[in-house]
Amino acid sequence: MILDKIKNANDIKKVDPKDYEELAREIRRFLVEKVSHTGGHLASNLGAVELTMALHLCLDLPKDKIVWDVGHQSYVHKMLTGRKDQFDSLRQYGGLSGFPKRRESEYDAFNTGHSSTSIAAALGLAAADEQQGGDSTIIAVIGDGALTGGLAVEALNNAAKLKRNLIIILNDNEMSISENVGGMSTYLSRMRAGESYIEFKSGVHRTLDKIPAVGPKISRQLHRTKNSIKQFFVPGMLFENIGIKYLGPVDGHNILDLVKLINEAKNFDQAVMIHVKTIKGKGYGPAMKNPELFHGIGSFNMRTGEPDHKSDGTEYSDIFGKAMMHLAEKNDKVVAITAAMAAGTGLNDFRKQYPERFYDVGIAEEFAATFAAGLAVGGMKPFVAIYSSFLQRAYDQIAHDVCIQNLPVTFCIDRAGLVGNDGETHQGIFDISYLSTIPNMNIFAPKNGKELEKALCFASKFHAPLAIRYPKGKAYAGLDDYDEPIVLGKSEMIYKERDIAILAVGSMMENAVKVRELLKEQGKSVSLVNARFIKPIDEELITQLCEDHKTLITMEENVITGSYGMAVLRYINNQKKDVRVINIALPNSNVEQGSRNEQFKECGIDVPSIMKRLEEEDL
Repeated sequence: MILDKIKNANDIKKVDPKDYEELAREIRRFLVEKVSHTGGHLASNLGAVELTMALHLCLDLPKDKIVWDVGHQSYVHKMLTGRKDQFDSLRQYGGLSGFPKRRESEYDAFNTGHSSTSIAAALGLAAADEQQGGDSTIIAVIGDGALTGGLAVEALNNAAKLKRNLIIILNDNEMSISENVGGMSTYLSRMRAGESYIEFKSGVHRTLDKIPAVGPKISRQLHRTKNSIKQFFVPGMLFENIGIKYLGPVDGHNILDLVKLINEAKNFDQAVMIHVKTIKGKGYGPAMKNPELFHGIGSFNMRTGEPDHKSDGTEYSDIFGKAMMHLAEKNDKVVAITAAMAAGTGLNDFRKQYPERFYDVGIAEEFAATFAAGLAVGGMKPFVAIYSSFLQRAYDQIAHDVCIQNLPVTFCIDRAGLVGNDGETHQGIFDISYLSTIPNMNIFAPKNGKELEKALCFASKFHAPLAIRYPKGKAYAGLDDYDEPIVLGKSEMIYKERDIAILAVGSMMENAVKVRELLKEQGKSVSLVNARFIKPIDEELITQLCEDHKTLITMEENVITGSYGMAVLRYINNQKKDVRVINIALPNSNVEQGSRNEQFKECGIDVPSIMKRLEEEDL
């Protein structure tokens, strides 16, 4: 195999050009085989094979730098930089990260995991190189979906002022997680239709150069007026109009054309955008047919593309989606907003049933929050469904636009807590901390799937900001018989005893039940409380618990700083209650990739770890 000869960075330059297509096929076979076992971001990597090969052929790594936006398309880059033999551990505990990571390799120029960051980071690298008298080639690779992010637009604005080379590769596959939406997508679609311009320009220059004496002169004059021609063939020319040199569009699966264009782009003393058209999932039928499913997938059958592990229970996102349909049926003011994650948040059916009340704003979480605020002021009831790790990007808009005005916007926070194999950039472990700092924000965590439905119904009638957080994966089905009405700031007593009280937040209820059973086996008297509201906390109930309990144990899937447990501890200290508080929460650290079970164990919030902690506390 040609691929086996590539052991280190820059080895690809030893490959005979006639073997490039065969190498691309080998890479795709390798990707499908490995990801079918480990899971991962398959479709985006299959679409970026030739592009990555071309980049490695044109650059001298690590002197030159590639900054991958999001980074879920960096698998081929990892393969070509000496990490191919580690792919059996891809996204596994202690193994190869699914995203670029500087401490993993000197060839990963910048840590990424969220979208729209690459151009800004590449500008910083270029400025640092210039300050130190370097001549490195810096390249940012960004998807068309990520261009909707505000940070990307801000970076483009600054890139236009650059007086040295910087190359921006626009990897245009018409997809982010879901299909792209909005004006930028429409604009790029029109640009794709402008290939005739490239063909026309090349043909005209070739013809003129053959005319003796006057031909080259006319060709040079035509070059100076090419913007007029370009405006005719490619409407708008947004990038050139703001000062960024535009090259393309080019077939992202033609390695030789890509190499030629990248090398040409290196000659400009300004920011250059190369518009590359690729096909997400290329080379693997199931991924091409359903790129959204294969954007991020678990292990699957290579032959059929069918996932290996089907859920043995209802997912929280499914419950959320069905509940939203029910609310929309009853209340025509209910609208749903998401940021390029309709399928992931469970809103696909809502989108089909109520298209006029569904808004996919693209990768633009900040816009989603302020847009929801405008909807609320206008008399609608907006529900904003975004993953926890992405919602943190909209902190300012939540604080400034929603909460200062005390608007009835509900933030439905999916993937709240530990998310598993995507690792540290995607963990939803900070939302309690950052949202609880904001005046007027209220935060609720349902104990199970049934309570999520009730919480959404409560939200539809609630007239203030509310965040409802729930974890990734299968919904807990226990304690369905405990079904007290939801009242703002009130917790739910599950079992009332004495001495020890466990206050469980949302996703930790399942472990709390098991811990209580183990403590009961030791002969201890243990109450169990469903915290429900993280903010405001139920001060009345906590005061009551302090009367007949010696120890309160809080449990939550959030970092300890700014946690529910810290709020309970602060209240008890302020009230000068003689009660011990044990906080079970995540450490203030980033959590690497692995399964949720492995992460729970590592962070000390699985049942055995909690029992060991309680034993150490002499409980």
